[in-house]
Amino acid sequence: MKKINNPSWNFYLDKVSSYAYWENAFTKEECEKIIKIAKEKGLSKGLTPNKEDIRLSDITWLYSTDDLEWAFRKITDIVLNLNARFFKFDIFGLNEGFQFTNYKAPTGKYGKHIDRSLDMIIRKLSLSIQLTDPKEYEGGELILYEDDKGLEMKKEQGTLVLFPSYMLHEVKPVTKGERNSLVAWVTGKQFK
Repeated sequence: MKKINNPSWNFYLDKVSSYAYWENAFTKEECEKIIKIAKEKGLSKGLTPNKEDIRLSDITWLYSTDDLEWAFRKITDIVLNLNARFFKFDIFGLNEGFQFTNYKAPTGKYGKHIDRSLDMIIRKLSLSIQLTDPKEYEGGELILYEDDKGLEMKKEQGTLVLFPSYMLHEVKPVTKGERNSLVAWVTGKQFK
């Protein structure tokens, strides 16, 4: 095999990971507390502009003022740690709060999508926290796509998955029971 000379010389290598995770971001009791707060606040149909059938779930928005300052503090510390180790993005906050999402069998899902769009707040990292014990439901896998096959993320209760918001992902249909998750988007300056 003939070696091809390449005249280019890169200054840097890409050090952005496809995802990172943190086991036990929340304890079982903390997950149950978040679920209770969200359901007491009330859920409504999750909407997606121009794509009505891609998403079948109920949501509510949660903020630090919903007796969740402890959760925001904990997630901030985890995100800063993971970002420093796996992404190194210029970030500054959770400016949209938390979105609690409830997926119920037999159709609860969120089809393939990315979490950013032209002319919207600059989302750099997306996070998803598994709130429901995986023994209580079937299906509902979070899949991240680096290629056509996709990577199935951990389902253990309390696990946080963090990934770039431009990454294609989906939540497969829940086929039995219900799955609750907490998602949020970490914002920052424009990518350069």
